[in-house]
Amino acid sequence: MPVNNNNEWIPNIVIGQDYDRHYENASIHFDVLGRMADFFGRDMPVHRHARFLQIHFIDGGESHFYIDDQVYHCFGPSCFLTPASVPHSFMTEPGMTGYVLTIHESLVWHLLHDSQHTHLEVERLQPVGIEQRKLDEHGQVLWQRLSHTLAALQDEWTGDAPDKRFALETLVRLLLLQLLRLRPAASESSIVNSEELRLFRRFSELIEREYRNRWSLTHYCSTIGVCESRLNHICQRVANCPPKRLIHDRMLQESKRLLLYSSHTINDIGFQLGFTDPSYFSRFFRKQTGQTPRDFREQHSAQPDLA
Repeated sequence: MPVNNNNEWIPNIVIGQDYDRHYENASIHFDVLGRMADFFGRDMPVHRHARFLQIHFIDGGESHFYIDDQVYHCFGPSCFLTPASVPHSFMTEPGMTGYVLTIHESLVWHLLHDSQHTHLEVERLQPVGIEQRKLDEHGQVLWQRLSHTLAALQDEWTGDAPDKRFALETLVRLLLLQLLRLRPAASESSIVNSEELRLFRRFSELIEREYRNRWSLTHYCSTIGVCESRLNHICQRVANCPPKRLIHDRMLQESKRLLLYSSHTINDIGFQLGFTDPSYFSRFFRKQTGQTPRDFREQHSAQPDLA
C-alpha cells in the first residue's frame, strides 16, 4: 500500500498527494471503488484522512468496515461515512464495485452552514454505516434518492459542462443532506472517541466558528482547556501539522472562496476575515500562497477547475 512511512501514529493518506496528484489542492475528489482498490488494495489497513471526510458507496456483496471503535459487517448495497481524521479500515470482496467521495471538512462546513442541523453538525457527522436491505419503506425511498444523486454526481464529475465546480458542490450538499436524513436508520452504535480526537474535533469546531474573529492560539487553548504544547501535540498527531497552520488554512480557504466566488473588493474581503489593515491581509495571503490576492483572483477567475 503506497502510504507514507514516517512512523506516524496512524498513517495519514492525502488523496491528492498519495493517489491522484491531478487533484492535489481539490476540495472534492470522486472515483470508482475498483480503481482505488487496485491502487491501495482491497484489504485496507487502518489509516485516516486528516481534515477530509470520506463516503464509500458499495453496490453489493459483503463488506467489512472498521470506523474508529465501530465494526460494520454489511451485505448488499451499503454506504459508509467516515468523518475527517477518524481512523478506519475496510475490506471488500474482489470485483466489488462502488464509489468513493472525499470532501475537505471546510467545504462540508460551508455546504451545511445554512442547514437546520448546523449547531449539531459535529454530533450528526459521526461515523455512519447503512445497509439498504435493513431500511424500512421510507428509508428505501430515501436510498433511491441518494442513488440518483450519486449518479448525477458521477455524470457531472466525468463531464465538462459549464459551472462544473458549482454543480459538484450543489450535488455534494444534496448528498450530505440525504445522508443526514438516512442517519437515524443507520446501524445503532455508541461512539467513544479517544480524548485526543475529541479535543481535536473541539478545536476544529472552534476554528470554524471563530476564524473570522481572528482568535489567538492562546484564546483557543483557554476555551478548550488545554495548554499550547498539549494542543500542538494533538494536532501534530492527528492532522500532522501545528494548530496555527490549521487556523491559517481555514482562513486561507475562505479567502480563496471569496476571491473566486464573490464580487467583494479585496479590502472588503480582508475586513470580513478580521483584518483591520488591508495591507496586512495582502501580506498574509501572499505569505501563504506566493501570490497577492489580486493576482490570485485574476489568474483563477477564468479557469474552471474542481477544487
